Amino acid sequence: MMRGRECYESFMARVIGVDVGGTKVAAGLVDETGAILAEHRAPMAANGSAEQGLAAVAGAIDALLRQSPPGSLAGIGICAPGPLDPSTGVVLNPPNVPCWRNFPLLDQVAKIYGVPVKVDNDANAAALAETLWGAGRGYRHVFLATIGTGIGTGIVFDGRIYHGRTGAAGEGGHMSVDYRGPACACGKPGCIEVLASGSAIAKRARAKLAAQPNPNSCLLKLAGGEIDRVSSEMVGKAYAAGDPVAGETIHETLQLLALWLSNVVDLLDPDVLIMGGGASCLLQPLFADLRAQLADFCVNPRSSEIPLVIARYGAEAGIAGGAALCFADLTPETAETGPSLRR
Repeated sequence: MMRGRECYESFMARVIGVDVGGTKVAAGLVDETGAILAEHRAPMAANGSAEQGLAAVAGAIDALLRQSPPGSLAGIGICAPGPLDPSTGVVLNPPNVPCWRNFPLLDQVAKIYGVPVKVDNDANAAALAETLWGAGRGYRHVFLATIGTGIGTGIVFDGRIYHGRTGAAGEGGHMSVDYRGPACACGKPGCIEVLASGSAIAKRARAKLAAQPNPNSCLLKLAGGEIDRVSSEMVGKAYAAGDPVAGETIHETLQLLALWLSNVVDLLDPDVLIMGGGASCLLQPLFADLRAQLADFCVNPRSSEIPLVIARYGAEAGIAGGAALCFADLTPETAETGPSLRR
């Protein structure tokens, strides 16, 4: 006879979260506390046929099922590359996964596994995961920014992702903060993504090094003397060491982010601001400075009351986010009657 936690775990709802990228598929078994119990990663056939792309996703899920403990499966949630339609689960025309054009991902995966399936983009799903289990837990209105190669954002109101009229809401990385700024890949000038993402931080630092040659630069030494090798991580390390170029770069980035977030606060008035993504670790020690500048820009007189916190999930945000899509709609009935994890 099972007792205590062993009995509880046998009835705990579990779902599979899947993170689909241009080069990899990551699948994870997630329980209702947001804990990732098992993971499997595999290559993504992004440049193959639509069927090959689907097979890559199914292969990762199947491999995960083989290594997972027995139990019931309540659903599969997928973080897919956008643009997509979250209401139908159709992936429209993602630039990083060209194998899918108007591809009914939700229907295809549901047909294979016979469980409820949810599909959304990574930032939306990550915001929901942080709301359910992470840094946004206990807050009604949550805004998440993931700052990495680009900048993605997700908005959660009262426990639900805000999708807008067509499902395309939440593209906060493409809010322009400088109409005379450099052109973003989306076509608009001066988007925050092209000015303050991890890629933008590195690009700005490289430009400064080229304009201010200094063979003794700490930043240049970290890059092995090659300006083109400078990364945002190197900028962070050089900043901590007192490098002046890194300092200029970081302070300019903070000012841009503060201006951008002040627009977010004045528009949405969220309960909490959460920052994730690879560049968040670089910026976390400077959150106090960022919050102070944000308050200076805001019209909202109580903006200083809004916490700015680091996300719980890092590299596993896509897996947790996919799972959160399922748990947000999970009922006791679907949790208890799902099929076996063994396929």
